[in-house]
Amino acid sequence: MKILFTKTALVFVAAAALVSSCSKPPQSSKTGLVYNNKNNGGYERYRQTHPAPGPGLVPIEGGTFVMGGSADQDVTYDYNNVRRRVSVPSFYMDETEVANQDWLDYLHWISVTFPQDRELYYNALPDTLVWRKPLSYNDPYVDNYLRHPAFQDYPVVGVSWDQAQEYCQWRTDRTNENILRETGRLVTWKDQSAKGKKGAAPATGTTSEPFNTVIYLNGQTKGPGIDGKKMMPNISPNAVAGTGKNAKPVRPVRMEDGILKQAYRLPSEAEWEYAALALAGNTEFENINDGKMYAWNGMGVRSSKSKTRGLILANFKRGAGDNAGVGGYLNDKADITAPVRSYPPNDFGLFNMSGNVNEWVQDTYRQTSFEETEDFNPFRGNQYTNNRLADPTKGLYAKDKYGRPIKDPAKSNKKMKYADYLALQLGQQPNTVNSATPPNGANGTAAAPSNGTTPAPVSTLVKDSGKKYDPDFRGEKDTVNTTLYGTTTLVNDHSKVYKGGSWNDLAYWMNPATRRFMDEDESSAEVGFRCAMTLVGAPEIYPNGKPHYPVKKPKGFKAK
Repeated sequence: MKILFTKTALVFVAAAALVSSCSKPPQSSKTGLVYNNKNNGGYERYRQTHPAPGPGLVPIEGGTFVMGGSADQDVTYDYNNVRRRVSVPSFYMDETEVANQDWLDYLHWISVTFPQDRELYYNALPDTLVWRKPLSYNDPYVDNYLRHPAFQDYPVVGVSWDQAQEYCQWRTDRTNENILRETGRLVTWKDQSAKGKKGAAPATGTTSEPFNTVIYLNGQTKGPGIDGKKMMPNISPNAVAGTGKNAKPVRPVRMEDGILKQAYRLPSEAEWEYAALALAGNTEFENINDGKMYAWNGMGVRSSKSKTRGLILANFKRGAGDNAGVGGYLNDKADITAPVRSYPPNDFGLFNMSGNVNEWVQDTYRQTSFEETEDFNPFRGNQYTNNRLADPTKGLYAKDKYGRPIKDPAKSNKKMKYADYLALQLGQQPNTVNSATPPNGANGTAAAPSNGTTPAPVSTLVKDSGKKYDPDFRGEKDTVNTTLYGTTTLVNDHSKVYKGGSWNDLAYWMNPATRRFMDEDESSAEVGFRCAMTLVGAPEIYPNGKPHYPVKKPKGFKAK
């Protein structure tokens, strides 16, 4: 599947080509200042394009659909996916489930980057004991499923929601680090490795810390032995020239350059359900010609095409005691999981959105209703955080022992005044906002930080109304008494949604609207995951053959 530029991006590319051909530099349409000129302040304008997805992802053009609408019955009587029309913005999603080999790559990186940290490696290991059953002989899967080469392209299982979050962060940093090294913005893999072998040593930072995207974008990953030979030119009047003969000022990559990828993450439940249905294949001029019960067309589970007629379209359990069919002609060619590229992809090009393994999504589980959902990009699970500052005067982020930014719960629901923001980061009590509790230090200040770098905890800020600000919106408008969570119900803020059906589930669970939940630190032999990525910019991915309004260039300005 090819990624095409949007109409907007094509217009800007064409405009850039025209400007280049006329040798006329771009200028601000509001001030007339010429861009990319080091003599007038170095205002920079970046080429506007539709960004390509990260490795392993395919584009999903967003749109409207009826969430929960594909379910024809509620056999569990949970009433937990009420039909409601929502809009999902365009995004990227993994073509396949994350496979065992992908997870082994992750484990290998940990072992070579932190060879002495047994705890980190142990925590990243999937729970292979999920295969063990009291009345089943599944021990061979306990020993072989993750590591044996025969299973390397099978979906990883035994991974908790928490572990999936860690993998997404690792994948983001490794992808962006590889982009910067391959393009010379950081030292190359060969030069970076002490042995001259690609990826054989820890990455960057001012010490031996691994590369982290957030820390890099904050300007904390640069200097001798880190900077590459093809850094971005720095035309700022405050830029300092590099060393060596005729050395020109350079700088690290910024978000504005459009070079780095957005963060990998789990898809939201709405994104996952929308992508699984892939109604785009049944749509013409905004009319959906036919709905779907599964990730494919039709009401059945067998192929109707002449060459594959009668073949099962997904890996699931036909009935009690029937996981694969009769020997000599296995119905779905799998007894447990199947390789991640098995069976035909859906109309978005995604494999195994029905069957094979259930998949974690980002949402916290709640029973849903019209009253507690947004109709644009619905999501349940917001817990707002801010990056902690190690040095507020310099804007440097505090880092944990793995070189990642330390995050604290958000203290306000809006941008704070700078004096209050600075006081908060310094561990002092802000003056212009009320406090939910008395300050924990003398003279109205917080207790001094124990390590000299990270601020001590301060009391939670409140709004002008006097109500305590809560950075966790997972339980917003929830009338259930939270003190009973885990006592009278399993539904709590640690319960996460998984969807899609598995090799050990009946066909009902392959319907994209079905949903179940499990605690975020639990795992199963029937649950895996795939990643998603936010798509920035224009939502239209395939503009060819569709009508568009012409876009006019702004008029130029000449000072007189």
